[in-house]
Amino acid sequence: MAAAFKTVEPLEYYRRFLKENCRPDGRELGEFRTTTVNIGSITTADGSALVKLGNTTVICGVKAELAPPAVDSANKGYIVPNVELPSLCAERFRSGPPGEEAQAASQFIADVIENSQMIVKEDLCIANGKLAWVLYCDIICLDYDGNLLDASVFALLAALKNVQLPLVTINEETGLSEVNLKQKNPLIIRKHPVATSFAIFDDTLLIVDPTAEEEDLATGTVTIVTDEEGRLCSVHKPGGSPLTGAKLQDCITRAITRHKEVKKLIDKVIKSITPK
Repeated sequence: MAAAFKTVEPLEYYRRFLKENCRPDGRELGEFRTTTVNIGSITTADGSALVKLGNTTVICGVKAELAPPAVDSANKGYIVPNVELPSLCAERFRSGPPGEEAQAASQFIADVIENSQMIVKEDLCIANGKLAWVLYCDIICLDYDGNLLDASVFALLAALKNVQLPLVTINEETGLSEVNLKQKNPLIIRKHPVATSFAIFDDTLLIVDPTAEEEDLATGTVTIVTDEEGRLCSVHKPGGSPLTGAKLQDCITRAITRHKEVKKLIDKVIKSITPK
């Protein structure tokens, strides 16, 4: 009977749970799904991480290449993020060129990198006007069940923390670059941005870490990105119900708390794989 009611009236079905301050999957309104991270899962990448947020599974691989810097940014390298939503991750996505949702997610990730200053592009420069690192960050969703942005930012940060770049010098006599694969150094990560997403129900009720079903039924969503100092890096709100100042402040406060949980998880995993 409950399954039939859910099919016919999905929103009303959800409302009955929300009135009791819980959700159909048993979580409280402010409770996140189980979060796991596996670092260094792709051996062919220079850095990688697999993140699971409930059923949502995202993998990020980072490939580092050498290239001359742009003429107008002679002392800067490049970071090129790309989010893919292949047809295998959910029925709603189709094969072919990136759809609107994948493009929006890629732009969101690019904005987070820029606004948070997690990596300063000057740190990627090897020789001014001659050579710099290009970091290609491919984020692929393997299983989509809502809250893509939180999982993507988490996977990106964990993958970048896993990157080891070889020492590169330029031979003054030949002008050619020389790569020393025996001497590698980690990337300089200046800030650790973490995203926290909320779904808005009936214009007033906020729930964290929405599933795909909850996103479809919600009247809006909002994603807050903060760093370890509690600084607000980004607010992403693609239309939908407006938020009052008090509600937005509530979201920011919760996002700061979530940041501590995610940072603690990343540090624990990195410590476990670091050679003693």
